[in-house]
Amino acid sequence: MTDNDSLAHISPRDKAEILAQALPYIRKFHGKTLVIKYGGNAMTDPALQADFAEDVVLLKLVGMNPVVVHGGGPQIETALNRLGKKGEFIQGMRVTDAETMEVVEWVLAGEVQQDIVGLINQAGGKAVGLTGRDGGMIRAKKLKMVDSADPSKEHDVGQVGDIESIDPSVVKALQDDAFIPVISPIGFGENNESYNINADVVAGKLASVLRAEKLVLLTNTPGVLDKAGNLLTDLSARRIDELFADGTISGGMLPKISGALDAAKSGVNAVHIIDGRVPHAMLLEILTDQAFGTMIRSH
Repeated sequence: MTDNDSLAHISPRDKAEILAQALPYIRKFHGKTLVIKYGGNAMTDPALQADFAEDVVLLKLVGMNPVVVHGGGPQIETALNRLGKKGEFIQGMRVTDAETMEVVEWVLAGEVQQDIVGLINQAGGKAVGLTGRDGGMIRAKKLKMVDSADPSKEHDVGQVGDIESIDPSVVKALQDDAFIPVISPIGFGENNESYNINADVVAGKLASVLRAEKLVLLTNTPGVLDKAGNLLTDLSARRIDELFADGTISGGMLPKISGALDAAKSGVNAVHIIDGRVPHAMLLEILTDQAFGTMIRSH
């Protein structure tokens, strides 16, 4: 069933009503920057990929400035397996030797980024692919990973990077010109070495530096859930600190939420953690009253 079939039963008047409801949001966010972290199922399911590209183009056409930052863990894993390389992880972080880094670069900045650029262009947008090297955007240094059990011990995870600074001028130049930047999370060090950086971290930092109106993180979860499994749709920074303290937020959600929290505390008005498995989740979250995920407010 296509989208058009599923909308066939909605009367023209109801369709007009739906569009009219989006107007206050379009007006409110016109000219504002949205940083979108693209990952999870939305990135691997062809129907959801097409929805995502259409959503990004629509947001651009109604006057917002979307900037896409993407991950690519599963694609990197597949490429390493093809080469017969076994992925090694320490505390959830991929150990990245020089050979692995080469694979990371050609998968992220080649294959994955160009797929996304192609999808957005196909949907009628003008996407441009960038890495942290372009315009000297993301300066990085080697990540120091402290052992979680013994703080006096450090692990060497290779070419995994920590952001030193972000220069957003290349992104701003493209935005002002009707282009949609698509950014691979690769930074460079003082000796021109490459670093693989967590995409959530890049999205959060970039949102802060661009003073974005919103940071949108597409995930494979409905959002932040309480201990009973109910969706928490609206959270303040203080409430999140409480959820960390009592263990409600743990595991894979920890890095995501702490990055989101940093962004909310440093000038990004709202961070949305939304379920990328829902078709057009991003439009529903940004342009309607309905919550399709968790919104973290800066105040």
